[in-house]
Amino acid sequence: MRIVYFGSPGAAIPSLERLLQSGHSIELVITQPDKPAGRGKAPTPPPVKEAARRHGIPVLQPEKISKDPAVLAALEKIAPDIIVVVAYGQIIPSAIIGFPRRKSVNVHFSLLPKYRGAAPVQWAILSGDEKTGVTIFELNEKMDEGDILSQLETDIGPRENARELEQRLSRLGAEFLVRTLEKIDKLSHLPQDQARATLAPRLHKDQARIDWGKDAVSIDRMVRAFSSWPGAFTFFRGQRIIIHAGSPLAVSASPPEPGRIVEVRREGPVVGCGGGSAYLIERLQRENRKEMAAADFLRGTKIETGDCLG
Repeated sequence: MRIVYFGSPGAAIPSLERLLQSGHSIELVITQPDKPAGRGKAPTPPPVKEAARRHGIPVLQPEKISKDPAVLAALEKIAPDIIVVVAYGQIIPSAIIGFPRRKSVNVHFSLLPKYRGAAPVQWAILSGDEKTGVTIFELNEKMDEGDILSQLETDIGPRENARELEQRLSRLGAEFLVRTLEKIDKLSHLPQDQARATLAPRLHKDQARIDWGKDAVSIDRMVRAFSSWPGAFTFFRGQRIIIHAGSPLAVSASPPEPGRIVEVRREGPVVGCGGGSAYLIERLQRENRKEMAAADFLRGTKIETGDCLG
């Protein structure tokens, strides 16, 4: 098939590359504009743009796709068989969605209609779900509401964080996309059950601040969910600390005070949480420093039972 591909982050690269490997022709990649990044705020291209360059695929980066006539003009010239969208990042107008004969399909990392929106992987972990998956659906102008073409279910690992889960779903989704396109003309269209729909809106940095009054299992979900960005964080002696990994613990003695360090183990400090639970910090990162094992942090920082976080 002749394909125009819409995608932006690293999670969209496996599908692009798998389509090429399977013999499809990607005629054009549409991605987000370059954005300033790093301390120098240098313009940085989206990962999909760099992948397209490696394969010699032309790229367009409209600021607002709904107002850029260049995209529709390019589609008219290319006459694609289908448009494939994987984590593009903008609402695509109906004139573009319906342009190809087979319209446009989207690869979404949840079991729709659950978790419509920008952060389905993170919300699945935050909610304590045991399963998630990949949905391939036909696009319309509403957010993730089009008819379902195919779905693939998978378990969420008990220690799997959002970064790991998204990477795994992106690989599963890439293979599933190729299999779906092989039978695209024979697939039935299943309308989504609106009564079962839930949202997964984009997360904000302030949502990642740890409330030690929550139980340890909920805090562990936060740490895993915010692993890719911005990192679940707390404060210690006025310094921001990002928690990258840990383990929830049950406390047999009297309920600990939330945020109070109740024990210092070789692996790291144990912090009191709500509901009579505690959390063992295993990996962390001081502000403007590299991630490290909590055991290494303890060698350079004196922490004692009774110290307080947050």
